[in-house]
Amino acid sequence: MDKETIQNLIKELIEKTGTMLNKITITEDNGTNTWFSVEVNEPHLFISRDGEALNALNHLARRMIEAKRDHMSDLWDSHKSDMWPEILIDINGFQKKRVDNVRAVAHMMSERARYFKSNIEVDPMSAFERRVVHEFLSDATDLKTESVGFGPSRRVVIKYIGAI
Repeated sequence: MDKETIQNLIKELIEKTGTMLNKITITEDNGTNTWFSVEVNEPHLFISRDGEALNALNHLARRMIEAKRDHMSDLWDSHKSDMWPEILIDINGFQKKRVDNVRAVAHMMSERARYFKSNIEVDPMSAFERRVVHEFLSDATDLKTESVGFGPSRRVVIKYIGAI
């Protein structure tokens, strides 16, 4: 599914909520994520309650894209997941600020793990936020990340493994 088709799907979903959509811009993030930044007149409908409706919009769009991907699976080889990047929908910059905050926490905690040469547990996070931490620290050769716990208490542990 190309970016323009995904953009039209997102536009259709948002317009069905009765919200006026101003524009959608598409950006790539590290080649693995495609951000669809949406500007709307009433962002509070999506970002209130800590972005609950925005999370639902992202989930719904991903499931619709996955259904389309599964329908087209006969046309692709077994590595089809590599051809379908992760999409992220952002409303008026809310998600971008959230990612930046999570990355700042990950950086601070990783420096703490290095300084004390020990494991550091981060406060509980959503699956999306944990994924951001794992991706952010994936290139660190002296650190390893791992998710531990269950349900709402699931968190990331940043483990110091030393220089390799």
